[in-house]
Formats: sequence, structure tokens, C-alpha cells
Amino acid sequence: MYDSIVIGSGAAGSVTARQLAEVGKRVLVLEKRPHIAGNCYDKPDKFGILIHVYGPHIFHTNEEEVFEFLSQFTDWRLFGHEVAANVHGELIPIPFNLNTLHKVYDEEKASRLEAVLIREYGEGSRVPIMKLRENSNPEIKAIAGYVYENVFLRYTMKQWGQKPEEISPEVTARVPVLISHDNRYFQDKYQGMPKEGYTAMFEKMLDHANITVRLSADCKDCMEFLPDRVLFEGKEFTGSVIYTGALDELFDWKYGRLPYRSLDFQFEHLDMDSFQGRSVVNYTVSEEFTRITEFKHLTGQTDTDGTTIVREYPFAYTGAKGEIPYYAILNEENQMLYQKYADLVKPLQNVYLLGRLAEYKYYNIDAIVKRALELAETIRRYRILSWALRRRTVFWINWRTWFVSFFPTMCRRERISLS
Repeated sequence: MYDSIVIGSGAAGSVTARQLAEVGKRVLVLEKRPHIAGNCYDKPDKFGILIHVYGPHIFHTNEEEVFEFLSQFTDWRLFGHEVAANVHGELIPIPFNLNTLHKVYDEEKASRLEAVLIREYGEGSRVPIMKLRENSNPEIKAIAGYVYENVFLRYTMKQWGQKPEEISPEVTARVPVLISHDNRYFQDKYQGMPKEGYTAMFEKMLDHANITVRLSADCKDCMEFLPDRVLFEGKEFTGSVIYTGALDELFDWKYGRLPYRSLDFQFEHLDMDSFQGRSVVNYTVSEEFTRITEFKHLTGQTDTDGTTIVREYPFAYTGAKGEIPYYAILNEENQMLYQKYADLVKPLQNVYLLGRLAEYKYYNIDAIVKRALELAETIRRYRILSWALRRRTVFWINWRTWFVSFFPTMCRRERISLS
């Protein structure tokens, strides 16, 4: 019998499963797909190039605990990830920074504007584009206008199907204007790729005597989530259940579908050494796709014939066969709909929701690893507390029975209350 059931083998599920297994819990991992690693899944294509099947994933973090945990299962290819935007045929660094400023404007104007930005916001600061647009300084407003029109507006509308003003600040703040000469897309201490790939890292993570993994296993085929309890293979399951999938799907879309954006990935292998000379180029003002990723520049592979790229085409998720929900569309209406589903889980004290889909949130890899580590520790402590309380109750009942049977006369005479 299992102590815990983890539904999903992506970062959220795999980390939680490993941590629970390490403290002696017998863990069953149910994975609907025929492979582990969730959307981080990577594999060699038929040309031997390691590709990310569900789009590029670059690991980055400032969390020492997260980096040390993952480093148990992989060596790293650490590098500063850089992204360029194709703006009317010219490649400029993004997020928009002081180097970008000098590519867009002539040297004299760029130097003056750089001084203005540093004076206004401080060197090294990160300013969300929507906040930059609020500045009353006409020169800063002009910079904000350029960034908004050429870097942010069309790209955002392609990616989200909405204008930036309609999108949650949590999303729009993810690509700020950087008041620095740092061309890296992230400024975290650690950034790069697992040396052998994400799949290899998660394989090692799930390789534990206390972990059983079932692939191509839909949890709804062996589990029932009733209003007051969970059934596993027809019997009540009282161990911990960690659910990382789409919450509306778990309850058969009872209140309607939660809105998501999805992606169509178009892979292409080219008979050339390199297509774009870098890992990622965003197309911010043209084309129907949002970006092109060239994988060999992410993985560092050099012994390849040709190169493999992928173009990403965003679209509204409908739930049709083959579509995958990638990005929650965060607004008040959708959050209220999500809460109705979350309320169905509240009475189930042993069920925990974890991850992008289950929590209807956006998480970077490091953030979800940290959440998973915290959740596993919470479950461990809760189980210890429950055990201690049960042991205390048993001890109290046994002590009361022993005392009354050993001193029955005294108890009756003194009318001692032991309840």
C-alpha cells in the first residue's frame, strides 16, 4: 500500500515524490503522458539534437536551496542566457536595457537618455514597462513609447490575445526595462541547463526504492475525488494526495473550462551549421509566431549535423485533443472561476494542489521546486503531528482503562473523573 499518491511527474510532482520518499514514504506517481518530466521533457530528435518538446526551458534561480537540491541529480551547463528581439529586421537585446538604448538611438542621444534613466530609477533597477509609461518626463515617455510599440505591444497581443492593459501586472512585470548594461535575459546567480537534459535529471530524481511510477496512467481511471473522501482503486485512501494537473479537468469541467493560452510548436531541421547564431530570437513586431529557438545554442551541442529550430505559435486553448494548457490567463473573473474548483478540494484534508495548472498560477522552475520542497516538509510535519496525537490519545485511553481497573474501589469512593 502507498503512503502518498503524486499526480503528475513534472517538476512539482517529481520533487515532492522524491522528498516524501526520502523520509520513508511509499509514493506512487501517476503520469498521464507516456513520459516523465512534464513540460520540461526533452529528448534527442532523429538528427541527434536534444530538443525541448514543449518549448525551451532555461533554469535560473537565486535560491541556494533549490540549486543544491537539483544538483544532487545533475551537473550543469551554466551560462548567461541572452535573447534578442527582431525589430524590423534588426536584432536588439531584450529585455530592453542600456545597451539596447545605444542600438536604437545615436550615441549622443543614447548617452543623454541613459543618464536620465539612471537619475530617475537608479542603476541596476528593473522597471515594468507599464510603470515607465506613467512617467511624466517627455524623454522617458518617448523611450517607453518605443519599447511599448516595438518590443511589448504586438508580442504581448500574439502571446496572450490581449492588450497589455488587460493583462495582470504579474505577467507584464516579467519583462521589464533594465537600467543596466547587462544583456542577460535573467539576472539570477545560477542560470543554465542540466548537462544531460531535464529528462535525465528527473529520471534520477524518481529513481528511488520508495517511488513507483506509472506512465500513461490517468488518475481518474483509478481514483475518485468524492465530496468527503478520496478513493483509490475502489477503497478509501487516507494518505497524502498531491495533484499537479488542471483542476477544472479533475472535476470534469463542472463549472466550465478555465481559460488558458496554448502553443503550437513547429519544428524544423536545417542543413546548416547555425540558423540564427543564438538560442532565442523573439519576433516582436512581425510574423505570426512569437519566437524561434535554436536548441544547439541552449544545450551546447557541437557534434551535430545541421541544426534544429522551433517556431512557437500561441493560440487560445479550447480543450481539443492534442492541445495543452500552458499559461493561465490571470484576471478577476478567471480567478473566481478557479476558486469555485478549489473550494471543491477544501473538504478533502489529505489533498494538496501544487503547480501551474493545479494552482492556476505562473511559476518559474525554481519557484515550483521551492514550493514542492516546502509542501513535502509540510506533509511530513503534519503526518508526524497526526501520529503523535493518535499515540497520545491511545496512551490516554489505555492509561484510563488501566487506572480504573487497578483502583476500582478508590475511583468509586472518591468519584474521580477521568474523562
